[in-house]
Amino acid sequence: MSTINRLTYFNCVVETKSISLASKYLDVQPSSISRQLAALEEELGVRLLNRTTRSIGLTEAGTKYYEYSQRIVAELQEAKQVVNELKENPSGTLRLSMTVGFGECIVLPLIPTFKKRFPNVDIEIELTERVVDLVDENIDIAIRSGRLPDSTLVSKRLASNNFVICASPRYLETHGKPQLPDDLEHFTCIKYSYRGWRDWFLIKDKPTKLAIGKGMSINSVNGQKQLLMNDAGIALIPLWAVKKELKDGVLVQLLNQYTFSPYETLSSTYAIYLKRELLAPKTRAFLDYLASNIPQ
Repeated sequence: MSTINRLTYFNCVVETKSISLASKYLDVQPSSISRQLAALEEELGVRLLNRTTRSIGLTEAGTKYYEYSQRIVAELQEAKQVVNELKENPSGTLRLSMTVGFGECIVLPLIPTFKKRFPNVDIEIELTERVVDLVDENIDIAIRSGRLPDSTLVSKRLASNNFVICASPRYLETHGKPQLPDDLEHFTCIKYSYRGWRDWFLIKDKPTKLAIGKGMSINSVNGQKQLLMNDAGIALIPLWAVKKELKDGVLVQLLNQYTFSPYETLSSTYAIYLKRELLAPKTRAFLDYLASNIPQ
């Protein structure tokens, strides 16, 4: 039995002046209340209540103790109420770190609606490709691609990194289409210069690194997309970055019977956060919002 429960029993007995009335109010057996009062007195080493067959009264020590006990229980109840309100209305500053491409294409368009839904949550966002330290940099959620590197962190999968090879219709009209993956070395290829995404792999039983044509490189997924739409060449790019453009016909997927990746394996994008028994309401609200609004 926790001390706070014993204090609750003690306060109720003092206020009702009866163990039997307190037991009815708290829906607890009278014998259980008596045991907890005895345990509280034993823990303090002093008698708090004078008990007779007809009445219960406070000792001098009990009177003093009740002043504090009443305040402690009241403040705990107030604290619980504040926390419950916080769960319903998350507040505070939510600090996010995310990769530039996924952040710009997928997460940033979702932020305004989240803010409307949770106006008391202030948001600080860093778009970066560097690996951040969640503890040292006080980051609530980092959004990254790849595997979870630290057992003290938890990952929540947001989306598959399905990569496609595509180009603009005008570029293809001028230069033709590659018919096989090996043909890519004869075309202008727009590489993403991020360290882990520079190579192009054909994914099959054994991943094969492809020879691709020299052209240009850029450190932004959105930069790749802009170059694609302006007829600069062919790119290996995440499907989530160009899904709308492919649907609208602004870009054309190539070699779609094959599976490609900038890694030797397929990958996903994750929300990463610290392993804690209880997440802050602002963090839980944002994770749930992402899960509900990012198409899988």
